[in-house]
Amino acid sequence: MTYCVGMRLNAGLVFMSDTRTNAGVDNFSSSRKMFNWTVPGERSITLMTAGNLATTQAMVSLLQERSKAAEDRDPSILSQDTMFQVARLVGATLKEVIAYSSPTEQASGSKFGASVIVGGQIAGGSPTVFLVYPEGNFIEITEDTPFFQIGEAKYGKPILVRAYDEDMDFGDALKLLLVSFDSTVKSNLSVGAPFDVHVYENDAFHAEGITRIEADDPVYVEITSSWGDALKTALDQLPPYKLG
Repeated sequence: MTYCVGMRLNAGLVFMSDTRTNAGVDNFSSSRKMFNWTVPGERSITLMTAGNLATTQAMVSLLQERSKAAEDRDPSILSQDTMFQVARLVGATLKEVIAYSSPTEQASGSKFGASVIVGGQIAGGSPTVFLVYPEGNFIEITEDTPFFQIGEAKYGKPILVRAYDEDMDFGDALKLLLVSFDSTVKSNLSVGAPFDVHVYENDAFHAEGITRIEADDPVYVEITSSWGDALKTALDQLPPYKLG
């Protein structure tokens, strides 16, 4: 399993993904689930994956291979004119990989299924984020749905719904996401640090905001510890429910 979030703010976009791909009593493994294509001054595209690892790796490999020489390899993620066209390309590539792996099964119910968050900005357009389904279709982020989650989403969603504010700065957004991820990590063994992060400022067209947060990162440790204490304090301050 995995957990990834793509979020839109007035200041730009924030992406975060975990890296755990397998978890058992004595078998943990990790793999990158966030990928970026950037042409400075022209475009920055970030993609995160969840689902069957073989499917997602094959999809990313195809996208990377087809972007190495735009004049020879078509379609290329670097030749699309809009983020909408990028989402269409990612959806078609995902559908292609699933169909190749499982030609007799429905994509949505296949054990080879996967889902994708892709977002970014291409010159001439606004920053945006898309959620791409295994069937290849997709939806775009809106004011009513300002963030997308894929993977193990249920544990981390409540804090996002309650605390998200489109006007928050990147520091507060990362704090919110780290609390969301910590709630998921504590609830599900199949999600774990380190976390890959991309903070994209409007009209930046570069990938300088990409970093990795380790499990022992002091700020992350302080946030998760303080959040646990704050929850206990808030619970103690609530009025008790008395029967009868």
